[in-house]
Amino acid sequence: MNATRPKLHHLNWNLLHTFLVIVEERSITKAADRLLVRQPSVSAALQRLEETLGSQLIQRDSRRFVLTKRGELLYKECVDIYRSVARIGDKLSEEHDELTGLVRILVVTHVVMPVLDRSLTLLNRQHPSVNVRIDVATSQDIVRAVSQKLSPFGICLLPNPLAGLTCRLLLREEFGILCGRDHPLYGLKDIPLADMKDEPFIALACGQDGALEPMVSLRQGVGLGSRIVGSSPNLEEVARMIAAGMGIGILPVASVQDALDAGSLWDLSSPDENLGADLYFITNPAMELSAAEAAFQRVFEAELLAAEPAGDDPDSVSDSQYLSDAPLKAL
Repeated sequence: MNATRPKLHHLNWNLLHTFLVIVEERSITKAADRLLVRQPSVSAALQRLEETLGSQLIQRDSRRFVLTKRGELLYKECVDIYRSVARIGDKLSEEHDELTGLVRILVVTHVVMPVLDRSLTLLNRQHPSVNVRIDVATSQDIVRAVSQKLSPFGICLLPNPLAGLTCRLLLREEFGILCGRDHPLYGLKDIPLADMKDEPFIALACGQDGALEPMVSLRQGVGLGSRIVGSSPNLEEVARMIAAGMGIGILPVASVQDALDAGSLWDLSSPDENLGADLYFITNPAMELSAAEAAFQRVFEAELLAAEPAGDDPDSVSDSQYLSDAPLKAL
């Protein structure tokens, strides 16, 4: 009766699955690589889907990739469809000993956390047919995906726990204000923050936008970064520019400890400045987990519990010391 309603008799799951992968990869080329098909096939599938639905789903060119409003709505529906199909597989395999399914985890880059490594090892040993996909994203994107039930699990940096989500503190990461060997401030100690606020600054790109990125609150909290002269989404490249003497920057101390020990970087911050950010494991209590996802959550939470210090002794080891047998690098 509605003349504008799309004719869906030609719509099939392959088109929807291709669209889902395109959005997840944010690239036609990367989607083709993941689907093991040629790029023209993926482009043709997207075009056929848009023609079937009578709507543009993605606005893209060489510099941007943006979902239209209808594209966002369709993506959410595709995620629900995919999860429903996964649950069908779970239910059909319940009578067998071997669990199957996909576990997707979103993490911030440079996370080194042995408790997660052990959990993945145990999950694989207990359920070898379960597939795990780990994607790297900014803290803001991780929170958005978990809030919208697009991903079941996230490990991200937050200034504070968020309402509506289950946020478990994993550990605290310490940060330092760094400069390179050729910088005028190299080798100096106890420099007032006011004397550094006008220094050229090297910023981590994922920490430049979005209030959820602790790098923003750290930088603004100490009054630095008014003049950004370099940036990169890659932590190593930020450290490279700092070491080259281009400016100062704020980075996790553990991630650049080798450079500090070698003398190519110098930590200008003092212990009483207490620069740091907290790493959280976040889930959405309103999201129904598949059997595979529930299995991972049980294993991971059991490992977290085993890593916690026993008793209430105030001199006992802290969570951050206990949950990481090696330095955490998270940003």
